[in-house]
Amino acid sequence: MSDPVVASNPAEMQVLGKKHVEMEPLMDAMNEYKRVLGEISGSREIIETETDDEMRALAKDELASLDSMKSAIEEKIQLLLIPKDRNDDKNVVIEIRGGTGGDEASLFAADLYRMYTRFAETENWKVEILNANETEIGGYKEMVFRIEGREAYSKLKFESGVHRVQRVPVTEAGGRVHTSAATVAVLPEAEDVDVEIRPEDLKIDTYRSGGAGGQHVNMTDSAVRMTHIPTGIVVTCQDERSQIKNRAKAMQFLRTKLYDFELRKRQDAMAAERKGQVGSGDRSERIRTYNYPQNRVTDHRIGLTLHKLDQITEGDLHELIDALSVADQAEKLKNFEA
Repeated sequence: MSDPVVASNPAEMQVLGKKHVEMEPLMDAMNEYKRVLGEISGSREIIETETDDEMRALAKDELASLDSMKSAIEEKIQLLLIPKDRNDDKNVVIEIRGGTGGDEASLFAADLYRMYTRFAETENWKVEILNANETEIGGYKEMVFRIEGREAYSKLKFESGVHRVQRVPVTEAGGRVHTSAATVAVLPEAEDVDVEIRPEDLKIDTYRSGGAGGQHVNMTDSAVRMTHIPTGIVVTCQDERSQIKNRAKAMQFLRTKLYDFELRKRQDAMAAERKGQVGSGDRSERIRTYNYPQNRVTDHRIGLTLHKLDQITEGDLHELIDALSVADQAEKLKNFEA
């Protein structure tokens, strides 16, 4: 990067700069490892050659501390050497759909959308709605939105699956606790180079925006539905008043869905390798329960229960996300060692 020829090429500098940032933690760990190995060698030499008992005792104490540091750094280096998910730095598209439970499920879908947008605020991420299918009581049959921000996919990729809620619905007169569910899909946003879409493979329809009212309803055919004929994948976008803007958003959403389609085909081919990892990303897998009467959230994949549902639904997902990441790293490390 200090080569004048390289420094005069912004594109190459950007690529090398990214690689440098990625490699820096590993190089720092390796330098620390070399330093500790050198101090271990020095302590052993003192133990073997020193005649002063007090000095030998001090060296033995230091050696025990250094051996512990060595083991910790070795584990850190192993984690850093595990191949990084190529999608970790990507933006995401999140799809939330109300499942079993009728109106209550749609209200829960709205609660999940609010939870993720609050979390995005804490991370200084940008949120953009792509498509929303509202209900009359303020819920969502479907909500599709994009999150743009640093390491968005890395932090949200474990959210895919079935989220279950246990609470007394607002429509329940008898005060009984009901169980409802919503599905969440977190898709890494595709870039232009990731997916090629041929114009002849597309069917594009326009129609008038629907919904329960408000910003998603207008009197022109601005909503866009795109169908990718070879795969049958359909996406819609009706959040913008402009048909041109909706077409652009729909195309980006379709690109992301196709990228996810190909990604899942590759993952299915590696099913045996993925079997023990934290969640498969299968949208039919029940991953978490939100129990309102007990103020409890339980993530079933790692057996973690937190009695802070009120904070979590306000966007405080950090403890959950950190625990899931640690569990995933532990599983990867086990496979790495094997």
